[in-house]
Amino acid sequence: MGGSTPPTSRDVARIAGVSQTTVSYALTGKGAVSASTRQRVMEVAESIGYRPNLAARSMRTRRSGRLAVITGMTFDNQLAMVQGASEVAHAAGYVTETHSIDETVAERTDRTLELAVGGQYEGILTFVPVLPSALSSDRSTTPVLAATAFDENMHSTGELADASLLDVFVSTLAEAGHRRFLHVAGPDHYASARARRETYLAAVERLGVESLGVVGGEWPAETGRQAVLALPDDAPPLAVIAANDHLAVGVLRGAAERGWTVPGDLVLTGWDNADFGEYTMPSLTTIDVDFREGGRRAMRLLLATLRDEDPPASESPLQRIMWRESTGPVAPLD
Repeated sequence: MGGSTPPTSRDVARIAGVSQTTVSYALTGKGAVSASTRQRVMEVAESIGYRPNLAARSMRTRRSGRLAVITGMTFDNQLAMVQGASEVAHAAGYVTETHSIDETVAERTDRTLELAVGGQYEGILTFVPVLPSALSSDRSTTPVLAATAFDENMHSTGELADASLLDVFVSTLAEAGHRRFLHVAGPDHYASARARRETYLAAVERLGVESLGVVGGEWPAETGRQAVLALPDDAPPLAVIAANDHLAVGVLRGAAERGWTVPGDLVLTGWDNADFGEYTMPSLTTIDVDFREGGRRAMRLLLATLRDEDPPASESPLQRIMWRESTGPVAPLD
């Protein structure tokens, strides 16, 4: 091929008349690829000078000292995970390079496989979904591990979307004497919002307390405000379980407009431990989710694979309750 730009797997796919995924499978030996297709891909790769296997063999005989971290669009939570992963990698003597691949699962899988066969990295860690065919703990190739923390829309999933502490909110407030509850929910297409709603419903049913329902369905503070303004005049005393801190702030505003006190007429919980929560009046009881530590743990798993070590022992939860003034005087359950 003419020009000074090195050939890529995309060039191989175009010339061979196959998908980039097929090229990646043929070059890595993964997936179901016929012998004739693999031969054609290898011949094209050879003819244009694309030789990832040579780089891979070189990588197996010397350390590159480089690790790749794959994420999508880097919002605050994703950035915190990348920072945590980088801290652990740097402490172990590695340089990390972040690849933000905001594409479909199939396209992201192609790109991940291309990085894996390129021989530039000793290991690859992905926080976003890829197809199983891209994953490998085989030290004879580049290990690719998934610590999937976000779904296709960059919404939290897995352990980071666990809602079990919301049950603790409801149980603790019921133990303190609260008998009437309301959940101000987030959008249903968020795994975290669905989990919080389902946990709330299970908790009020198990405890036999009254629920005024599940309302909301959006994240902005105005949703929380409108939820309170729509309540009947005899709603208090009421425990409001908001699906995030922005909704909770809206609840505070709506309560003030109605002349209801917090805590008093209402007690209130949020989620996310946003910076402003300590400074609202009253300060907001909420859940802190340690995304940075989630990134650290994921990188420790990759390093254990590179060192042929057992995975690190399970650690403490990534979430914790921050009890503050908005829930009044309660005795947290053990």
